Amino acid sequence: MYSASDLKKNLKIEIEGDPCVITDFEFSKPGKGQALYKCRIKNMITGNTFDRTYRSVDKIDEARLQSKTYIYSYREGNHYIFMDAETYDQLPVSPEILGDQEPFLQEDMEVEILLHNARPIEVTLPFFVDMKIEETEPGARGDTATNVTKDATVEGGHVIQVPIFVNEGDTVRIDTRTGGYVSRV
Repeated sequence: MYSASDLKKNLKIEIEGDPCVITDFEFSKPGKGQALYKCRIKNMITGNTFDRTYRSVDKIDEARLQSKTYIYSYREGNHYIFMDAETYDQLPVSPEILGDQEPFLQEDMEVEILLHNARPIEVTLPFFVDMKIEETEPGARGDTATNVTKDATVEGGHVIQVPIFVNEGDTVRIDTRTGGYVSRV
């Protein structure tokens, strides 16, 4: 249980049974009366944001979240199956939870999954993955005056922008947070 004075940005709390994170925080002390804590809060399951004001005497529930390491196994129907690295239990995760990280998921990849009441709410991939270029146009000679890029399709069908010196069959490092090219491996 948190008191209102414990509130700060990025603190994870529980409101009406849902885990939430404080995205913006403002403290104000009017001349008379109690201090007020104005918070902008984002629901971690639905993604909805809302404002809530707390007084200094209010108590706020602590979010019961657990982060565990899982290994990606395979895709079954519309779900991705992850295996617990310690107990070998399997956990199905929907594509909505993976979001735009889905194209970078590779077999036997270790990921961190944030669980709320044994239900997955967030998947964190490693920051960088190495993928092979399956298709790209050859670079044109003389196009080196500026930072020239071209489209390249990596394994799995995702298209990224790469420098013109990258060719088919090359392996490139991709930042999973931005989906952008980092370097050639």
